[in-house]
Formats: sequence, C-alpha cells, structure tokens
Amino acid sequence: MQLEANVPDYLSGDFSMYLENMTSYDDPENPDLLTNYLSSLFDQLQKMPSLFNGMVDQLAMAISTKVRIDSENLAKVTITKEPTWAEIKPFVGVHADARACITAIMTQSERDLKNAILLIHFYNSYDATPLKAESDENEQDQDYDSVSFFENDNY
Repeated sequence: MQLEANVPDYLSGDFSMYLENMTSYDDPENPDLLTNYLSSLFDQLQKMPSLFNGMVDQLAMAISTKVRIDSENLAKVTITKEPTWAEIKPFVGVHADARACITAIMTQSERDLKNAILLIHFYNSYDATPLKAESDENEQDQDYDSVSFFENDNY
C-alpha cells in the first residue's frame, strides 16, 4: 500500500488507526456496515461533543460524513510541521445538521478537530494499490512454459 502524499509524523499513529478502522468496517458483503457505524458514531458525538477528546481517529470517523474538505487546495498548505486550525479551517465545509456539534468540538478541542480533518484529507487521497515488489538482482527471469521441471513428462 502507498500514500500519494506522506502522512506527517504527528499524524502517523492516528492515521494508522483511522485507516484500520475504516477498512475493517468496509465490508463488500455488508455494504451498509460502514455507513451505519459512522452514523451511529456521529449520533453519539452530537449528544456529547467531548466524547472523542484525545481519540482523533474516532473523531475523524464520526465527522467524516459531515464535513467536506477541499483537498485540492488543502494539499497546497505546508503540513509537514503541524499547522494551526486557522490554516486548515478555510478548506473545510460542514453540513448544516452538524454545525452546532462541530462548533462545540472546535471550542473544546480545536487541535483534535484539526487533526481529524487532516486524517480525513489523507484518507481521501490514500492509494491502496500495493507497491510492486522490486525484483532481486540475483533472481533470473525464467519462462516457465518452456522449462520442464520433470524428467519424464508422460502424464
């Protein structure tokens, strides 16, 4: 697996947990599982906006369907060093039904909210394509169709 853009060190642990959680609920046999889980998380968050303080990956999951991120323009912001909320905020849109909850989170835990937004941003640009294995210099390519591994091919 690879990232189009490297996740900064200050987000790497939370991003790993977020990615693992999102992929574990993304079940082709039960396509509504992830949607229902995210909805349930947001419902809990609305009742208690401080529920996920210190749990940035869970906060990101809970708000992932309630925010829209302008990732194209956010990608232009230098985020190798941790940016401020003021630098990130212009690239975030919040659905009307989530504004009160997001405002409460912003008031109580601005840093967690900012990092949750960044997790969603990196997840949206995540490329789950496996990297190609590099060939070993000592390995020789063989045409297996033309090579017989058996002395007697009389099957």
